[in-house]
Amino acid sequence: MPHSHAQPTTIEPAHLSALHVLVADDDAASRRYLSDGLQSLGARTRACADGTDAMRLAQAETFDLLLLDVRMPGGGALEILPPLRDDPRAASSDSYAVATSAELTTSLRESLGAAGFDDVLLKPCALSDLRRILALVPAALPGAKLLDDHAALTASGDAGTMQALRMLLREELMQVERDLDSLNRDPVRFGERLHRLRSSCGFCGATSLASQVVQMERQLAHPGRSRVSLKRFREALLQTIGALHH
Repeated sequence: MPHSHAQPTTIEPAHLSALHVLVADDDAASRRYLSDGLQSLGARTRACADGTDAMRLAQAETFDLLLLDVRMPGGGALEILPPLRDDPRAASSDSYAVATSAELTTSLRESLGAAGFDDVLLKPCALSDLRRILALVPAALPGAKLLDDHAALTASGDAGTMQALRMLLREELMQVERDLDSLNRDPVRFGERLHRLRSSCGFCGATSLASQVVQMERQLAHPGRSRVSLKRFREALLQTIGALHH
């Protein structure tokens, strides 16, 4: 059942306060720890104890992040996410998804990646792990920065160089956007392009797009499950192009 907790006491960056997270775990202690920890970092949570409720909530509500236990009554993470991803009517079909598990084998990690999970959280976990998981969701909300000037100045050395690099990045991104459909049909070429793009984003402080580049690189190994990652990458690409025009 959804759970109510005390107000968070830790002040985090403003965009985290808007993140809505579904916590699905059949272990009461884990459910409480994850919910309280996420709330202390500024997120809002809904909690449930089985796969049936998790699917119902994810279909009805828009969550920024789904935290799904691998083993639950009514279906675990691998039983929930694939049909959710394939249901365009589900409110959270495109949400970021993280699987949680008390043990993680190489084969399980590969299965979770193939199913479209963005990451895996090994339990028990620390608050720093929850902060890392929240950081998967780009700060693409009103007031959030697509371009980090401080990071770009640190990397480039001065404002003139930063602006010159950003002009080059804008041209590169526009070309990637034109080539995106063909790149998506050629994972090897797409991976090489993403590798170069990650460096360019770092020099220019394009933090939101850099995050999507990393996620897209991870999903290229599972092309059958890349639809959501490609959609997110395209959106971040277009948003960054727009920011670079200003």
